[in-house]
Amino acid sequence: MAKFTNPFAPRAAAPAPAPAPKAVPAAAPGPGMIGAGVADLIKDTTTQTFGKDVIEASKTVPVLIDFWAPWCGPCKQLSPVIEKLVRAAKGKIKLVKMNIDEHPDVAGQMGVQSIPAVFAFSNGRPVDGFMGALPESQVKTFIDRIIAKNGAPDDGLEAALESAKAAFEEGDIKGAAEIYAALLEEDKENVEALAGLAQCYIASGDFEQAGRTLALAPPAKQTHAAVTGARAKLDLARKTPQASNITALEEGLLANPNDHQARFDLALALNAVGDRQGAIDHLLDIMKRSRAWNEDGARKQLVQFFEAWGPKDEMTLAGRRRLSALLFA
Repeated sequence: MAKFTNPFAPRAAAPAPAPAPKAVPAAAPGPGMIGAGVADLIKDTTTQTFGKDVIEASKTVPVLIDFWAPWCGPCKQLSPVIEKLVRAAKGKIKLVKMNIDEHPDVAGQMGVQSIPAVFAFSNGRPVDGFMGALPESQVKTFIDRIIAKNGAPDDGLEAALESAKAAFEEGDIKGAAEIYAALLEEDKENVEALAGLAQCYIASGDFEQAGRTLALAPPAKQTHAAVTGARAKLDLARKTPQASNITALEEGLLANPNDHQARFDLALALNAVGDRQGAIDHLLDIMKRSRAWNEDGARKQLVQFFEAWGPKDEMTLAGRRRLSALLFA
């Protein structure tokens, strides 16, 4: 069963940050220091300025603190990635870097045992973190989740939704679910996030939780395209034959081309493995052979495909044109 976060469950309070250590003289800028041109988004900090640069600053916008050292190879891999993504966020999050060779006290108080180590602060408290040089896609998912949890403005909301969608399409179901759940913490009636989270449950095989998630949409938004599309995908997932049946179904159709049920099942199985063109072909073939079969079942299934794929999907548009041509020929 999937282990995605319940979007409406109460959250435990994050641990309070360690108090800022006593002031020590700031180190002179070295080769690891950030240039002044991006000081508003990315900067180096010291033991003396940690409280101001991280704790206080995070009360306005989320702040990432990156603990690193000049000798750390993975730190050199992560640094350009995380800096690039922070710049791309255009002020929705900031990055502060701390050289633990020169300033070890804060890292020690926060329990850092290996580097690179990145912690996210929001409203003066640590809220999340990771260690190691993660791939760019995972770092982006992490940053988008922090921005979403902070209550992103409209443009940030759209960016977070797009990031979640991209993570889902790349196969990072857990990362996508975390972003959707974070958005729902801020707005439990966000139907696009609800539908997205439901699709994550569908992809994980947890159909029951997907159904419960969709049921959380307000009554007035149950007909929203995102919700109806996710519900159509859930219905398809529940009734789709195993993909391993494809060969047997194809062999059966060679022996009996008028076995409409076998052709119908084959269309469902092909759609499940991504052959949407083949699925359309077989359903239209049923309609050509017997429009009335199963109370117009082939046409109804095509319509459900279109609903699940989305109204602007290329295969939906092409399939609707072919369906119209057949109906009105």
